[in-house]
Amino acid sequence: MRKENDSKVTEFVLLGLSSSWELQLFLFLIFLFFYMAIILGNLLIVVTVRADAHLLQSPMYYFLGHLSFIDLCLSCVTVPKMLGDFLQQCKTISFSGCLAQIYFLHFLGASEMFLLTVMAYDRYVAICNPLHYFTVMNRQLCLQLVLACWSGGLIHSITQVLLIILLPFCGPNELDNFYCDVPQIIKLACMDTYVIELLMVSNSGLLSLVCFLVLLFSYAIILITLRDRFCRGQSKALSTCASHLTVVSLIFVPCVFIYLRPFCSFSVDKIISVFYTVITPMLNPLIYTLRNTDMKVAMKKLRKKHVVSWCLVKG
Repeated sequence: MRKENDSKVTEFVLLGLSSSWELQLFLFLIFLFFYMAIILGNLLIVVTVRADAHLLQSPMYYFLGHLSFIDLCLSCVTVPKMLGDFLQQCKTISFSGCLAQIYFLHFLGASEMFLLTVMAYDRYVAICNPLHYFTVMNRQLCLQLVLACWSGGLIHSITQVLLIILLPFCGPNELDNFYCDVPQIIKLACMDTYVIELLMVSNSGLLSLVCFLVLLFSYAIILITLRDRFCRGQSKALSTCASHLTVVSLIFVPCVFIYLRPFCSFSVDKIISVFYTVITPMLNPLIYTLRNTDMKVAMKKLRKKHVVSWCLVKG
């Protein structure tokens, strides 16, 4: 363990997902494929929404474009470092690099939670008050809601970083994970962290739980509304809500599991972390595109447009 003269820890050792060199090579190939799928899938959604005027004018797809952009950025916080560490025996990260991971992880993660809550409100207005939908969800309100989501994520991430900066680190520096996060870092501090862990729970844990419960309540109201007027149009709305609920569950359940239980850690924490940082950003594009006719039509138009442009250039 490397220390400065004042015995402060200057780097952390990441134990990663496995100590077996052969298994690490196998995991490198698997997660490289996952990472490429995340980048291509989410980038495709962002480009499709931006390129299609009809989708861009729709509040739902406007928010979806931002959600895919967040997933795209979120995967870049932890996955590239994890891929590089699979090819190294000694996996270390500097103290400043660790703080940077925590900052961007919580900034993007909290922004995504707030954005999903906004998307639930958007669906509530669209289904329960369809005649006034475009009046209520006007362009200015959509922009304000997105800015509020990013601002909320910024405030949340700053508080998380402050929790770590204020702690003294002078002893163990091994993190039993493949990236830095508040629950593991807190346990390495050279002081009683009871109060800090309670602050972590009240900040990250309760935030995840409250947003999750609000979302479930919102979609429960939507489903009750849809039950009494089920027809072809409402079937499409039900399919959209099902997609949203799937994404919500994939994101919030792992977060509640990790951040709402201080003072303890489980062997499945690494699996939950992989699911949250890798699997969910990869599945989101599939969930939103495979079940969404508008997105599939817009992608076909985009593909035909580029094929025609390519043929004109070659011709």
